[in-house]
Order: sequence, then C-alpha cells, then structure tokens
Amino acid sequence: MSTRISCEVRDESPVAVVRLTGELDVDTMRSVHTVLERCLAAQPDALVVDLGRLDVADPLALSVFAAAARRAADWPAVPLVLCAPPPAAASWLNEMTVGRELPVRPDCAEAAALAGAAAAPRLRERLEPVAGACRRARELVTDGCRRWNIPELAGPAALVLTELVGNVVRHAGTPMQVTLTLRRPYLRVAVLDGSPADARPAAAPDLRAEGGRGLMLVRELSQRWGSAPAGTGKVVWAMLPAN
Repeated sequence: MSTRISCEVRDESPVAVVRLTGELDVDTMRSVHTVLERCLAAQPDALVVDLGRLDVADPLALSVFAAAARRAADWPAVPLVLCAPPPAAASWLNEMTVGRELPVRPDCAEAAALAGAAAAPRLRERLEPVAGACRRARELVTDGCRRWNIPELAGPAALVLTELVGNVVRHAGTPMQVTLTLRRPYLRVAVLDGSPADARPAAAPDLRAEGGRGLMLVRELSQRWGSAPAGTGKVVWAMLPAN
C-alpha cells in the first residue's frame, strides 16, 4: 500500500468500517480499491467508508468509491455508505458524481445505521471440512428458500452450494463459512475457506461422489460465478436468478 494513504479496517459487526487517512489521487486509489475489494470478499452485512481524514488531491480518484459501490451491489450484495464530515469533505463530494451515486452521511454512526438498514437478508454458518458438510449446506439452502419464499430455487441452489462445499472438503480441507444472500433479482451463495488455491473445474469429476461433479455444474446452473482472495484464503460465489 502507498505510504501516502493508510486504510484501517474495523469489524463493527454486522457493519465493516474502513477509515482512510492521507492523500487520495489516481495512484493511491489503487490501494484503496484493493482494500475495499478485500473487505467486500469477507461479505459484511454492510460497509461504511470513513473519509473524515482524507485529503482529495485529485477529484477524479473519487470514482473508486462509485466503482466499489456498483461492485458491492452486484456481488456480494453489500450496501456501501460514505461518511464525510462537513464542511470540507462534504463540499467536494457534492460536486462529484460519487456524491449522487451512493449515500453520503456526515456522521459515521448515521452512515452505519443507514447501511445496516439496507442490508440484504443473509444466512451464515461455519462448517468443518467433514463428510456431513454437504448435507448441512443443503439444509441451509432449504431453510433459506423457505424463509424467503423462493422454494423453486431450493433444488438448483442446493446443487450449487453442495459443489462449492464439496470442493472445500476434497481440496482445501479447511473450515469454511457458508453464506446465502437474497437481494433480488439474485440469490447469492458463497463459501469462504482458508486455502488461497484457485477454484477450478475438475478435469475428470467423480460423478458418483457427493458434490463430485466439480465447478462445471456451478457454471451451468448459475447466472455468474467467480472467486476472490479473502484473508489468507478465498471466497467462491455464485448467483442464481430469483425472479
């Protein structure tokens, strides 16, 4: 990270807060982008970015926040709110497109409350890399689809999540966090594990094994899927249409 800017990340569950200190320009915005991406990969319920100690050297660099908000709205469906105390910070935000593309509040407590209120329904569970993990993942999907009145997605979402969980059991072998998120028009499923190894479709999947058909099935049943670094490991996610 550039020495001209620092990013402090605080977990104030269920909201994550990123406090930026230093100078923002087209060079340091790359560091900010990296931190925001990693925060989103951890799938907080909401994200607040505190700009109170930020000096904006180049207003064009503010586009990093609008880009992060668009990414967050798509996956992992996390509302992002900026905290920009008046008068100085608010003045340049009001002049820029970013001030019209995502919410800006003068107080971080107010920003956190707004972000938390906009959070999408989520279910989370921590699973161990054992044989019963796939069964528990299916039960979680069934429960979520029943709660959210989308029973038609229980079957395909369970298949997708079983593949993601089975991949962790067979290859990563680490504890994992399973997350289901509903923000229409998509149901999002994601598995965060402790291995940085890329998730790739199996060259010769074992069709007889539970969750043994590899990520090819995930690709076939999902609108989109992907993976991103998260902490010391990664998160693999998929989005299924939920009309």
